[in-house]
Amino acid sequence: MLPTILLYIIVFLYGIIIGSFLNVCIYRIPKKENIVTTGSHCMTCGYRLKWYDMFPLFSYMFLGGRCRKCKTKLSVQYPLIEGLNGALYLAVYARYGLSVDSLLYCLLFSALLALSVIDFRTYEIPVGFNIFILMIGLIRVVTDYTNWTDYAVGFLSVSVFLALLYYISHGRAIGGGDVKLMAVCGLVIGWKLNILAFFAGCILGSVIHIARMKITKEGHVLAMGPYLSMGVAAAVLFGNDFLTWYLSMLGY
Repeated sequence: MLPTILLYIIVFLYGIIIGSFLNVCIYRIPKKENIVTTGSHCMTCGYRLKWYDMFPLFSYMFLGGRCRKCKTKLSVQYPLIEGLNGALYLAVYARYGLSVDSLLYCLLFSALLALSVIDFRTYEIPVGFNIFILMIGLIRVVTDYTNWTDYAVGFLSVSVFLALLYYISHGRAIGGGDVKLMAVCGLVIGWKLNILAFFAGCILGSVIHIARMKITKEGHVLAMGPYLSMGVAAAVLFGNDFLTWYLSMLGY
């Protein structure tokens, strides 16, 4: 029991550390700022953060959610992204254990989390995220080469339809970044889960955005990246169980 608990703690800590880096990406990539060489600093006063200011989750709590120097209130996004990334890593580990699949899915979830926030704010998915997920997909094909056709078909299964929709509507119905996102995600999770992820994302997008339109008077235009990402995450965590149940209902 104790080793198992320690493993969960390690996975969570690893997740929140990566989540801290995701916050850097979320803030800097849309501004075209360097995410590697530029040191972490307060967005208000420019105070260069010390090592003891950068413990994920804990530093935010110890500082009372404020900058150590200028006392400006820090965005709640910092602990939310860190905590959510840690929780996602725990969910992947609980589902797949210590495996190559877990590593690849954790990296996938982190990329989806960061691009979702950026897309939600800017209506644009930075191409670097799709390239990163493409790399994950290529590694996935190599590590599970006996099923390479599932991933190759997954690359095309949703993206071809979305590409046609994109060109027919001249980009009004779907964004080019969304097309690429479903292509590279299909290369990671295979065609069955990718199709399921697409439908789940569309349902989530419809329900949540309609609710936002009613409650916050949000406009009709929506960023699909976050909802497609949620669909992919749901498919990774629950998709195989759902497909098994569904096929059994049909008698297969």
